[in-house]
Amino acid sequence: MTEWTHSGNITTSEPERAAFLKRTAAFLLGLALFSYTDAWSQRVAKYGADFLAGGVGARALGMGGAFVGLADDATSAYWNPAGLSTLDRPEFAYMHAERFAGIVSFDFAGAAWPLSEKSTFGVSFYRSGVNDIKNTLDAWDEARNQPKANPEDFITTFSAADYAFYFGYGRRVSDRMTVGFTGKIIRRTIGDFADAWGYSMDAGALYQAGAWQFGLTLQDITTMLQSWSVNRESLTNIRDVFGDDLPEGGTELVLPVARLGSAYTWKSERDRLVLALDMDLAFDGYKANALNIGDMSIHPRVGAEYLLRDRLAIRLGLSRIQTTERDGLDITPTIGAGFIINALQFDYGFGDFGGLVSELGYSHRISVSYRLDRSRSRRPE
Repeated sequence: MTEWTHSGNITTSEPERAAFLKRTAAFLLGLALFSYTDAWSQRVAKYGADFLAGGVGARALGMGGAFVGLADDATSAYWNPAGLSTLDRPEFAYMHAERFAGIVSFDFAGAAWPLSEKSTFGVSFYRSGVNDIKNTLDAWDEARNQPKANPEDFITTFSAADYAFYFGYGRRVSDRMTVGFTGKIIRRTIGDFADAWGYSMDAGALYQAGAWQFGLTLQDITTMLQSWSVNRESLTNIRDVFGDDLPEGGTELVLPVARLGSAYTWKSERDRLVLALDMDLAFDGYKANALNIGDMSIHPRVGAEYLLRDRLAIRLGLSRIQTTERDGLDITPTIGAGFIINALQFDYGFGDFGGLVSELGYSHRISVSYRLDRSRSRRPE
């Protein structure tokens, strides 16, 4: 799993670089819907939506996040909205994850509901945040240049939290192919100091060819816009840090990403083996990946799942393969397990936050999902 890295600051790039990256992404994806006449006043952010990059669902994450070509549950609105149409009955899912030894918490809740014989609607909610951060700004006496008397009386707490709301729709267009779209609303807050709203859209497709399934998700095809506002008055107590140049609000752009996926499924009477491979094509100029072509970086992910007697699942994966100057090849392995009891499914995923050479700690993901009984609820005809 490519874990979440919080970035409260807005990353700034040169105007020419921003315009070039936008044009390159639009050309390669071919589905960018908006063009911005004031592009030179906006900023391209490499990590503007990185809190969503970690993925959702302990099942998918136990497989290293190689789920674009396999998406077939209530998390599909995230991985590939076309997968929503593969559900034949309503499903509800929830996941909780702890990161940085419990400092960062991540929660996901989602639901998918068939609307007709061919279409399905899905909605999901995401929150990633650090809670109870100490705010000591009011405990300092600027005039005396020392703490106030009883400084603990002036210490408050705040949260740095990111929220996302997904609204997905999947539809079957043929016996082999499904398509889907997801609309996204982003809300980011850093206490009372700064906040942002953002919006974007994903599009996806799935194609079935015998035991093979191929998927494509065009993430943020509209180029995600995030509009930041800063409460400058709340920062006056730390003017000595910024000088007279206090941070200001503005708009940042999150560039599109193309996510390619494939999955091979072998089935016996009651057992199943799935092998999956995904590749993300990003245009952010990030160089710490196994393969880069100009400003395009390629993020591979691989995973496997073995389901025994339709009850017990074992999963393995590699969520990140990259190279670093200090450590050379760095990989992030994942493992997971699941257990199915009638309509209930419990899943667990485990991974290293930053790879085998990292000291950032481990990440635990726990999911539960529930599908309504087929005899009581079936896809409308």
